[in-house]
Amino acid sequence: MTTDVSFEPASSLTLSTYERLRADVLNGHWSPGYKLGIEALREHYDSGATPVREALNRLAAEGWVQHLDQRGFIVTPVSEDALRELATTRVWVETLALTQSMQASSPHWEERVVLALHRLSKTKRSLQADAYVENPLWEKLHRELHMTLISNCGSRWLIGFCEQLYDQAYRYRQLAVRTSYKRRQELDEHKAVVDALLAGDVARACKKLTAHYAKTTQIILSSGATEK
Repeated sequence: MTTDVSFEPASSLTLSTYERLRADVLNGHWSPGYKLGIEALREHYDSGATPVREALNRLAAEGWVQHLDQRGFIVTPVSEDALRELATTRVWVETLALTQSMQASSPHWEERVVLALHRLSKTKRSLQADAYVENPLWEKLHRELHMTLISNCGSRWLIGFCEQLYDQAYRYRQLAVRTSYKRRQELDEHKAVVDALLAGDVARACKKLTAHYAKTTQIILSSGATEK
């Protein structure tokens, strides 16, 4: 008896194409509103037309790209209204998750938060000192810190929603970061949240997290990366 494994390479290629295309949409390589032609993408990702279409359909279902009748796929546009809505929703959801995490606080969780902040503090924001070049390790550790802050909330659903919102916010940040680099002290903002957390001050921790997201929104809006 033989096993048909012919589907595996195609499945792997589809997943790889999806992951690369998704990453390029999130990091701004494909700008908002950009038309995603099948043939151009096939050549860019050295993939077949079918994996590209499947990747685009999956990204459309997730909201990262849009399928327009007679026009194919485009990268989902960004706007000031959408950014403000995103920021407001993040505050609602993440302050709830942070509150629940702090109310169920444990030494182990607090140690994880402190360690996450320490690791981020020792990592450079950019790979170059005089211009912004994304440091993948910083982005990884930044995400880990934010997710660790809410990881003790007791709800996988809530954490999952926060992760989705983080990805949306990452896309907006990447559109503005090259012009906003060095215009803020992220470490001080992160430390303010953690200090309040360690002090057991829920209200102050939520206030500092809200201010952190408000600062991000302000910088993105002032960069001109979004349309009205």
